[in-house]
Amino acid sequence: MDMVKVKINGREYEVPANSTVLEAAKYAGIEIPTLCYLKDINEIGACRLCLVEVTGARGLVTACVYPVNDGMEIFTNTPKVLAARKTNLELVLSNHEKKCLSCPRSTSCELQTLANEYGCDAGYFEGESVHYPLDTSTAFLVRDNNKCILCRRCVAACKNMQGIGVIGANDRGFDTHIGHPYEVSLAETSCVSCGQCIVACPVGALYEKDDTQKVLDAIADPTKHVAICAAPSVRATIGECFGNEPGTDVEGKMVAAMKRLGFDGVYDMNLTADLTIMEEAHEFLERFQNGGKLPLITSCSPGWVKYCEHYFPDMTENLSSCKSPQQMFGALYKTFYAQKHGIDPKDIFFVSCIPCTAKKFEVRRDGQCAAGEGIYDVDVAITTRELARMIEKAGIQFNKLADEKFDQPFDIGSGAGAIFGATGGVMEAALRTAAEVVLGKKLEKLEFDDVRGTAPIKRATYKLGDVEIKVAVASGTKNAKELLTKVQNGEEKVDFIEIMACPGGCVNGGGQPLHTAAERAEYDLRALRAAVLYNADAKMDLRKSHDNSAVKALYDEFFGEPGSHKAHEILHTTYVKRGL
Repeated sequence: MDMVKVKINGREYEVPANSTVLEAAKYAGIEIPTLCYLKDINEIGACRLCLVEVTGARGLVTACVYPVNDGMEIFTNTPKVLAARKTNLELVLSNHEKKCLSCPRSTSCELQTLANEYGCDAGYFEGESVHYPLDTSTAFLVRDNNKCILCRRCVAACKNMQGIGVIGANDRGFDTHIGHPYEVSLAETSCVSCGQCIVACPVGALYEKDDTQKVLDAIADPTKHVAICAAPSVRATIGECFGNEPGTDVEGKMVAAMKRLGFDGVYDMNLTADLTIMEEAHEFLERFQNGGKLPLITSCSPGWVKYCEHYFPDMTENLSSCKSPQQMFGALYKTFYAQKHGIDPKDIFFVSCIPCTAKKFEVRRDGQCAAGEGIYDVDVAITTRELARMIEKAGIQFNKLADEKFDQPFDIGSGAGAIFGATGGVMEAALRTAAEVVLGKKLEKLEFDDVRGTAPIKRATYKLGDVEIKVAVASGTKNAKELLTKVQNGEEKVDFIEIMACPGGCVNGGGQPLHTAAERAEYDLRALRAAVLYNADAKMDLRKSHDNSAVKALYDEFFGEPGSHKAHEILHTTYVKRGL
């Protein structure tokens, strides 16, 4: 790597030659404040918070876009710099609704933190302001433009990262605001509900719809049987809400906290991840061996499913008909469990805790009422952040809890189910089962390394006996578009595809714990969180979905076999060709 010498605040450093001033300062251990900056996604110098002095430059420069050169001298904390940053913060605050006490981002708001650090007078530039109505049109998100600071991070996440671009800056000057074409509501656009705009937002302008009160009301209702299941990736991330380092596995504490909230049953979604593999692997082999529609594309990510319906409607026939593990669990609970325990499905309130805002949309999709019309498989889907808020509100001291285990009979999940939360995990889990079915013998090596990792698109070819299977994995809808366009055009032949809407998979979902731009630049959150799941898998004795005794019992007692008529009635669904 080519290096150059620069001086920062009087000290000399060697930094990579292609650095910006912001990156060079970080390399030297100096944090320059930002609001609009998101590494590799939004580098536009719009908020003017990263101003620094550079010898020879005309005036102050924006560190996030200003390149270094050999011999450059940089000053990051002169009186002139600090005064300019404070003024710019106060200008931002002048048109910002400052209802911090009731804001869902209070104490985790990047603007609030900087305003405190710089001793800002929130009313210094008080004057005319514009009031905007809230956009509450979708099932998963609230847009509050009264708190928007026009940093455009949400716009960049939607367009540059996800390749969708349903939001942007409307009007000009003082009237500029983030909205949609022709000022339609978000629900009227082809938004896929991924929630990446929420995790990109530095303030409280975007947040998920909070369904926690619905859950608390159900728990308080003596006529309701209230159960919850947790997705694989939640145990890898919820600890971050309580001060743990990214990459900390807190499964036992999460279970203990859920039980203290008063649920009648606390279960592991890894079980229905295994059930999904049984159905999906059977579906793949059925299509592959009998000339069915290929490539088969996984259907666990509801954001991806909605993207497919909008942007690749002709490929909805390629989607696996399997419900997601979330929906399978609710369907299983309100049929098999309800019958076994003599509970009327109408009296069951089933909750899922998930890393995904699109799951809030999924719970009310058509074809999600296995127990009868109007009895939805899942009543409420809450995000990792919502569960953390419930725990805090209940006064539960998360980090002091002793580990507890999931409740029976749905406490058994395999390592294959555990890795569902990482991109490539569903593919690897399916291959473990499909390979043993095809080969008729146990695999010597269970790791399918070619589909692991956070690369945007991964491809591999596996020879299973005399059978050659071509697979591909994509995460992030922009990358999905690239892959599927090649498949549609005949440039690429693939038999089996896994797609997740969020880059890196569920571990990087729109409902996961929030981090500042600086933290997101410092940590590879996707890799750290995914490592928790792969480490859990590696330590397990049970690592294949088809070896799960609980899943075997479900087929013996209830479903019969994978792909049976009853399995299709309860565990499978249909799709809609939405178009744009």
